[in-house]
Amino acid sequence: MVMLEVQASTEIHASPEAVWRVLTDLRRFSAWNPFIRSARGSTAVGGTVHVRVRPPLGVPLAFRARIVESDREHSLRWEGHVLARWIACGDHSFEIEPLPDGGVRFEQRETFTGLVPWLARKLIATQARRGFEEMNAALAKEAAS
Repeated sequence: MVMLEVQASTEIHASPEAVWRVLTDLRRFSAWNPFIRSARGSTAVGGTVHVRVRPPLGVPLAFRARIVESDREHSLRWEGHVLARWIACGDHSFEIEPLPDGGVRFEQRETFTGLVPWLARKLIATQARRGFEEMNAALAKEAAS
């Protein structure tokens, strides 16, 4: 199966605890997150999260994802698909890595598989990367405040 991987990272001048708190407070996403406009559900392993994404292009996308990893203040990972796995599937991770001089490196990474990512590879890569970068910048601002 053809895969497409997109990632974006940034340094955030905040503690791992602050970044984790903002990242896992799903109810507040609409207040600060320009990419994931809403999310609701549980971030515990096995939990389900209902996500609404608005990529920079502006075409909204809604999907349900299952939490496959939740390591407090370190990582959160979910897997989701649109309609059926063969159409479009994503494995999305958020990583929080403490830096020696304080703050953290925050990284989002998603591996896309399925027919739509294969057909629209360039568009998805560009839109996802821009969305990740916008979210990372907004998360940095929110966690530092």
